[in-house]
Amino acid sequence: MFLPQDRVSEFAKLAPVQLLEETEKAIGDPQLPIQHHALVEKSRKLKNIEVAVNMNGETLDREKALNSELEKDVERVRQREELLSKVECMRKKLPWLKYDMKKAEYMEAKEVEKDAKIKLDEAVKTLKDLKEPIEKQKQEKSLLDSKCKKVTNLIQDNAKQRMKLLEKKNHLGVQLEGKYNEMEDLKRQEEFRQQRILKAKEELAAAEIELQNLPNYEPPRDKLERLRSQITELQIFANQKRMQKSEMEKLINQKKMALRQCIDRLKDMENTKYKLLQALRNSGTGGIIDAYQWVQQHKDELNKEVYGPVLLEVNVPDRVHADYLEGQVPYYIWKSFITQDPVDRDFLVRNLKSFDVPILNYVRNEYHFKDPFEVSEKMNELGIYTRLDQVFDAPDAVKEVLISQCGLDRSYIGSKETDKKADDVAKLNILDFWTPENHYRWSSSRYGGHLSAIVEPVHHSRLLLCSVDAGEIEKQRCRKEELEESVIALEESFKSLLMEQKHLENEGADLQRQREEIISVAQEKKRTQRELENRLNQKKRKLESVEKEDDLDTGMAKLIDEAAKIRIQRLQYAIAIKDLLVEAVRYKWSLAEKLMASIEFDAKIRDHEINLKQHEKFSQQASLHVEYCKKEVENHREQLSAAKRHAESIAVITPKLAKAFLEMPTTIEELDAAIQDNISQANSILFLNQNVLKEYEHRQEKIESIAKKLEADREELKRCLAEIDSLKESWLPTLRNLVARINETFSRNFQEMAVAGEVSLDEHDKDFDQFGILIKVKFRQAGQLQVLSAHHQSGGERSVSTILYLVSLQDLTNCPFRVVDEINQGMDPINERKMFQQLVRAASQPSTPQCFILTPKLLPDLEYSEACSILNIMNGPWIEQPAKVWSSGECWRAVTGLAGD
Repeated sequence: MFLPQDRVSEFAKLAPVQLLEETEKAIGDPQLPIQHHALVEKSRKLKNIEVAVNMNGETLDREKALNSELEKDVERVRQREELLSKVECMRKKLPWLKYDMKKAEYMEAKEVEKDAKIKLDEAVKTLKDLKEPIEKQKQEKSLLDSKCKKVTNLIQDNAKQRMKLLEKKNHLGVQLEGKYNEMEDLKRQEEFRQQRILKAKEELAAAEIELQNLPNYEPPRDKLERLRSQITELQIFANQKRMQKSEMEKLINQKKMALRQCIDRLKDMENTKYKLLQALRNSGTGGIIDAYQWVQQHKDELNKEVYGPVLLEVNVPDRVHADYLEGQVPYYIWKSFITQDPVDRDFLVRNLKSFDVPILNYVRNEYHFKDPFEVSEKMNELGIYTRLDQVFDAPDAVKEVLISQCGLDRSYIGSKETDKKADDVAKLNILDFWTPENHYRWSSSRYGGHLSAIVEPVHHSRLLLCSVDAGEIEKQRCRKEELEESVIALEESFKSLLMEQKHLENEGADLQRQREEIISVAQEKKRTQRELENRLNQKKRKLESVEKEDDLDTGMAKLIDEAAKIRIQRLQYAIAIKDLLVEAVRYKWSLAEKLMASIEFDAKIRDHEINLKQHEKFSQQASLHVEYCKKEVENHREQLSAAKRHAESIAVITPKLAKAFLEMPTTIEELDAAIQDNISQANSILFLNQNVLKEYEHRQEKIESIAKKLEADREELKRCLAEIDSLKESWLPTLRNLVARINETFSRNFQEMAVAGEVSLDEHDKDFDQFGILIKVKFRQAGQLQVLSAHHQSGGERSVSTILYLVSLQDLTNCPFRVVDEINQGMDPINERKMFQQLVRAASQPSTPQCFILTPKLLPDLEYSEACSILNIMNGPWIEQPAKVWSSGECWRAVTGLAGD
């Protein structure tokens, strides 16, 4: 239990209700505060239920009174509703009466349909009896028609044969006339042949004279040979130029191919630069690409070469070394630009400030020479094989900046063997080295000079994965320029060679044209001579062919024989035609007889068919009447179904409804009159409030609901009262007993310090939230006991009363120890001394827990029991001598005197 001073003042401000709650929590049964809280909640619930029961009871009485006033109007409404209900029931019968009427009409239509079918059957039978003789006569006529058709076919075949024979006879007549014409032509041809023979002889003589008069032509062979040799020589020179051109084309293509490869390689390298710039941007330098582009665009304004970012200038061939180098060099170096002139540095600082990139200026030291790196035997033994400044390529300025800024010339690289012998490496004065797995660094203390090691794991490179050598890029650019110049020079040479080849080809073409002109003239002369010779031979052959043609007598004899044969064939065709005409006459006579018999059959059939048509008309009318009757029956059936559906939609006939229908009129007119009478009676019942029945029924439902709710609330009220009484019987006696025990201790302690005091329980029936503990005190003999408050007691009196109350609680609480912190502050010496005596006595009783009183001061000459101990706590920079005096057993005065000296 801890009792600080602020806790005492806080306890003194508690109201009686709060004081009871805190007291319940501090002492007694732990169920007391739970039961108290449950009683408070249940008392609130009880009040709510009581309010609800009262309100529901009043509402129920009010609603019942209102409903009793409406009962007369409700009775009239119900009478009216009974009349309307009767009307509604009559209206339900109305469609069923209509259904009965439709059913009677349907049955009548069915009877009419039945009579029509009987008449149709009689007409069909009569029609069948009339059709049989007609069909028989038609069959006989059909047989006669088939015979007529056969005779007609024979007549047609006879006519076709006569036509064919006539056509052949006519054709032979045409041939005979042709033969006569050929005889006349043959006579005319003989005269024309004699004329052609004479003309052919004259043309032959003219061709012989022309051939004899044609002069002899000899081609200039010397000139042709000379031109041929010149052309051959020019062709050799042109072929040589053509071969040179082909070789030069191959060389140009090779150079262009090399140039394209160089350009592609350069693009790849520049793309690698872009990847590196992208890596820098992704790692946090958002403006690095813009800064790089700005420097490239303003190179002409710089005095000396500017390198950067440094990441683009460094090329590390080995990936493992790239991990070491990136781990050694700080990140800001990789994104830095390196100038070699102070003016350039200031220029870049001004313009690249917005891009957040560092600018480093490199000043070359012409007098500084570095010793070449060598690996000693001891280094080899420990696995060290190189130094970090030896594993990458970069421009001198960049390399010097990296070495000076990052100590690359003092950082070594070892193997896995170096990991095992890491402690021996420091003996070689190597304080920074890398192995495949770790980075070792030793540092020397400025005070003691001792070495301390830091070992970090090697992280994989993120920036140098795709680095490229800047020198290699420059070499590729130089090679690109050389190849471009070479291609231009070769193309110029190719153009001149092409012009020379063209000139030689033109000269050869001119000579070839001269030679071809001479050859063409010679060929023309030869062709003219050959044509004349061919023409002469043709004339000779023509004359011979004309002379060999047949003579006139042979041809005429042949034509006369052919004409005689044709006349004989014509005579034979004429005799056959005569025979066919005789046969045709016989066929036509037979056909006429059969046609006359067919006409007689047609007349008989026509008479029978006229009679048949009259009966067919009567039968058709009967059929139409049957169809009409069927439609009428179907229409009545549909109307009947519709009437039934309508009636069923209005009301389905139940035994109860059928019984009610029997009491109603049986005709539609009487039922309509009854409906109107009931409606008139219902309309005669008047009332002011149209919704009276609905209000009455709604209120009746509300009354039943309120009654059920009221009954449930009353049951809940009884149950809640029983629970409160049960809890109260358990809680209140225990609480009264505790308060009585507290009052006994408090009164005794208070009598010893003051005049009188008591503690009582302030009870309020079932208002458990108003239960409290009243502390009543008096500090003067003449006064009365008054409730402890700020209006009647001073601050010191309230503190004393509160402390005594808390001390009175100690006998009822169980705890291992108690701590009281500065509760004597603010008390007058008299009350403080009395209070201290009370605490000492309470703490010294048997079976009480240990009690600690913490205070910066105590009154002198206080009374302590043998169970009390005093502990002085001393601390501070000047406490050493007083502590020694105190520990030797001197008195406190000697200690304070020593401190004063």
